[in-house]
Amino acid sequence: MDEKMNIQWYPGHMTKTRRQMEADLKLVDAVCEIVDARIPMSSRNPDIDAIFGSKPRIVILNRMDLADPKATKAWAAYFKSLGYAVVITDCKSRKGISDFTPAVRTVLAEKIARNAAKGMNKPMKVMVVGIPNVGKSTLINQISGRKGAKAENRPGVTRGKQWVTVDSGLLLLDTPGILWPKFEDPEVGMKLAYTGAVKEDILDVEELAVFLMKLLWTHYPDAVKARYGIDMPTDATGYELLEAAGRKRGFLMARAEVNTERMAKVLLDEYRSGKLGKFTLEMPPVQEVSNE
Repeated sequence: MDEKMNIQWYPGHMTKTRRQMEADLKLVDAVCEIVDARIPMSSRNPDIDAIFGSKPRIVILNRMDLADPKATKAWAAYFKSLGYAVVITDCKSRKGISDFTPAVRTVLAEKIARNAAKGMNKPMKVMVVGIPNVGKSTLINQISGRKGAKAENRPGVTRGKQWVTVDSGLLLLDTPGILWPKFEDPEVGMKLAYTGAVKEDILDVEELAVFLMKLLWTHYPDAVKARYGIDMPTDATGYELLEAAGRKRGFLMARAEVNTERMAKVLLDEYRSGKLGKFTLEMPPVQEVSNE
């Protein structure tokens, strides 16, 4: 598995994107980073803090409708402990969207006050960043009220920077999705694959589902039992669980063998759509949260 995961996922244009972000940083007052609430750490570019340094930050925990609410609350506390403003959203349904502008005003309160004292009424300028497929374009569309993002459809092409006007007091700088060229930690790549952030065809679907099933069985066994009607030992393997679920669903082939590949596709689809329940696959560092 390690060999599969330690590969080049995105071409060299990601390096160009990073350089562009670093150059554009001087044009904005703050940075808004959008992450997947189910995997807040794995859906962050590991170089993000090095790129943006001490720039005022807003973190958007998106897809709250698919994540464990208790875990989302813990992640919000973690990011706040780092000094970031935090907004929890479900961009598709617009939940939490109205909290964005107040969060920007909070994180830029000192700068706004300084400008006001000088009689200046400059708009707030915020760069919006996030890995591909994390919901960045939907977020920008919802905040700005525009119907669709103007994006380059061809993969591997870096779009030019786009300024999006929200109102006279707020401008957003849209950026191409940025992801690191390869994953040193195989689990990070797996989590991104579970949520659909990276192309599924890079990995074996059945292998991916086996790992996901075991992960869910370990942390959310009641949800798995309720959805698939299986009751297996605590130490059951991911494959045994997948096979049991497939048998319950009637996914049988010749000689009563279970079509585990079909069950794998169902599991991934039901996990991503939320039919299985609301799950968060990683928790924040306890020590840092406790220091809030």
